[in-house]
Amino acid sequence: MDLDDNIDLEHLLFSDRRCRTCGVVKNLLEDYYLIRKRRVTLPSSYSYECKECTIKRVVASRMISRVLDKWEYPDW
Repeated sequence: MDLDDNIDLEHLLFSDRRCRTCGVVKNLLEDYYLIRKRRVTLPSSYSYECKECTIKRVVASRMISRVLDKWEYPDW
């Protein structure tokens, strides 16, 4: 009897998770980034922020850094 044949990845993972940012319940495997590649079977291997919220956060932080980088030499 082989245990690998009887256990599927979905049996080891939660199928849904609530996003910490937006609060919407989404599918863990499709809507969250895998952050620990070696521990795929653990639900803690996936982020707690959905892909959409992660993209929004990264874009917003890059926009702020671009505004701060536009430093000009003072006109004396």
